[in-house]
Amino acid sequence: MNVNPILPGFHPDPTICRVGDDHYLATSSFEYFPGVPIFHSTNLTDWEQIGNVLTRPTQLNVTTGLAGASAGIYAPTLRHHDGRFWLITTNRADIRKGHLLVHTDDPAGAWSEPTYVDGAIGIDPDLAWDVDGTCHVSWTMPGAGILQAALDPGSGKLLTEQRTLWRGTGLAHPEGPHLVHHDDWWYLVIAEGGTERGHAVSVARSRTITGPFVANSANPILTRAGTDHPVQNTGHADLVELADGTWAMVHLGVRPRGTTPQFHVNGRETFLAGVDWVDGWPTVVEDRFAPEAAATSFVDDFSASSLHPRWISPGTDPATFVRRRAQGGITLAAGRAADAREARHLLAVRARDLEWQATAAVPDGDASLTVRIDDAHWAAVQRQGRTLTARMVIGPLDQTLATENEIEPRHPLAIRAVAKPDAFSLRQGPDLLELGHVRDGDFQVLATVDGRYLSTEVAGGFTGRVIGVEALGAGATLTRFVYQPAVSS
Repeated sequence: MNVNPILPGFHPDPTICRVGDDHYLATSSFEYFPGVPIFHSTNLTDWEQIGNVLTRPTQLNVTTGLAGASAGIYAPTLRHHDGRFWLITTNRADIRKGHLLVHTDDPAGAWSEPTYVDGAIGIDPDLAWDVDGTCHVSWTMPGAGILQAALDPGSGKLLTEQRTLWRGTGLAHPEGPHLVHHDDWWYLVIAEGGTERGHAVSVARSRTITGPFVANSANPILTRAGTDHPVQNTGHADLVELADGTWAMVHLGVRPRGTTPQFHVNGRETFLAGVDWVDGWPTVVEDRFAPEAAATSFVDDFSASSLHPRWISPGTDPATFVRRRAQGGITLAAGRAADAREARHLLAVRARDLEWQATAAVPDGDASLTVRIDDAHWAAVQRQGRTLTARMVIGPLDQTLATENEIEPRHPLAIRAVAKPDAFSLRQGPDLLELGHVRDGDFQVLATVDGRYLSTEVAGGFTGRVIGVEALGAGATLTRFVYQPAVSS
């Protein structure tokens, strides 16, 4: 049974393309800056982040606070055509402008300034080139199904009136279209059922890219609804033909834990499956690939000339508040006030494991190490002077859990997530979050909280947990950040 994501942590809505023996994969990023992480692999199971697509404020408009949470960048499509990479997506903050379209010759480098596809209002856009070279954009209009029009990708101008391609099989929320060409057929792959437990992948086909499309009688071709599989909410798939002529699928899923209704905390992650073509239809072979657990641990002393692309910030460009220090480490400009609830300058990474530990060395200044879903659902250990405080925010509740004095600034702030299953509990959460610091190599727990309160089932939205450092009130120095999986107490 394949239970390991190829991109663990908050990496939803995957889209994939191949150039020779190289595979490239991008995912949505919502309110986080930079936007749309992009990855490279030669074997489909081991992926390296080579950058982010939207790295400049002129490309990406996101905002801080609860108003910006789960807004921003929705599901993208990544394609390669005539030597150029194209990525189209929707920024919900700019949805009236139309879909956002960028291109590059080097996916690890800088991408173009955006062109907006005016007149195509909706989400989840797809790009596909017909056999005659005509480009078509397809997208989701909530309530109207999947729409399409011919497009000049250089200018973003629609060349035809929009038309309805398919309304799905009758499940809720037909969305996330991707058009795939195989054996003189065009296949329209969509997500249905909502992105919760009923999520599914369905497909229809047509002899022409413009339809009409006829549904597969075996739909949905992938769903885990009503099963006890440890990976749930499977859907939003994209297909790719491999160099040897075989096919594969990437799709999102979650790993819920705990007792009913179960809770997922790391967001929607990216998984891999095989595809066979049977009687003219794609058939999912769920366990064709057996990826090992991804390598997620890292140590960052911030000695590189620029931030690693894993670093993100909710609603804010990290370049506006992070500065390298000649003597090592980085300076974080003043963030939120110590008693404020909304992050202002949080430098964060995605939580990527079911159990993990993160430590941050902040030798100078007041700072917070925070694990969060959004500004109304987070827990932190924050140090002011030599006082250490464990704090948790859940909706309107804001609680100081514990305080300890005479803490040395040289002792790293620390948070860890640990799984402690209790077979006799009817209220078992996904994990426990332990807040504290590290002294002489030992984790000193200041407070422990139930991880269900930092889950999607409680917080809502489309993202997952991130772990970040923020300077409180004035600037602070961050010299070392360590993330590692599977650390149990």
